[in-house]
Amino acid sequence: MSWILLVVAISILIRNQVQAQKFEPTLKSFKQYTYPEWFRDAKFGIWAHWGPQAVPRQGDWYAKKLYQEGSDDYKYHVAHYGHPSKFGYKDIIPLWKAERWDPEQLMALYKKVGAKYFVSMATHHDNFFLWNSKIHKWNAVNMGPKKDVVGLWQKAAKKEGLRFGVSEHLGASYTWFQSSRGADKTGPMAGIPYDGTNPEFEELYHPKTADDDKAWLTTNLQNQKDWLGNITELIDMYKPDLLYSDSELPFGEVGRTMLAHFYNQDMAKNNGKPGAVYTCKLLTSEGRWVRILSAGQWIPSALIPGKPIPP
Repeated sequence: MSWILLVVAISILIRNQVQAQKFEPTLKSFKQYTYPEWFRDAKFGIWAHWGPQAVPRQGDWYAKKLYQEGSDDYKYHVAHYGHPSKFGYKDIIPLWKAERWDPEQLMALYKKVGAKYFVSMATHHDNFFLWNSKIHKWNAVNMGPKKDVVGLWQKAAKKEGLRFGVSEHLGASYTWFQSSRGADKTGPMAGIPYDGTNPEFEELYHPKTADDDKAWLTTNLQNQKDWLGNITELIDMYKPDLLYSDSELPFGEVGRTMLAHFYNQDMAKNNGKPGAVYTCKLLTSEGRWVRILSAGQWIPSALIPGKPIPP
């Protein structure tokens, strides 16, 4: 009988510890966050920034710039594919087949060169999801490669014993992609709307934003809620060890709601122990997440000998 009481007491203690650590969507609550040990020892990781924009091989802003009359990307697009009123980014997506992609072979190579974790881009500003989304039809399982790119990267990472992360660039997409709603101002196609104005493709190109909604992160609450729903789905489906946002922590309370969920579901997965890493740009961290040193660098100064955790 005594051992039963002991087990019950231990169970209650563990439950109370987990509850005490539950994150709320406040900056104060995030101060209880601690860096997981696996990341303190992970000095090197590899990130695959890869999606449909690899087809024209003109850079990761091609989906936006092909709609900017006179830009190099616009000129390239017109010369190789046609005018964006007729052949837009939606038509680039089916051309991305990924037929020679071998994630297991690549992951074995990444491990061989010393990577301790791997990060897959989940979606770029082009609003095309590389995971098997149930709420957004413009994804890599329905179109293009017809493969769960995030899922296959994750499977390969687990096979090699690497931690797995995802990067999301969706927060900026709502204003970034508004160029698809323009039209040429000069020349024979002047005034003919680009394909982003077609209501049939609004789910990809996003609804039109207000004239004053031009910042990196949209001020439109409905767009912010859309972002939250999509990133929550990504977290719940793959439960990544690391999540990166290509911005500051987005959208105030909306973003804090996402981050609290990310931390809480991770602790539930790890029996109350912190195992997740969230990282973003610009904002000071104060230990609430991992602050990157600059774009393209994934090593927090907390992991560099002699360097303190940044404010």
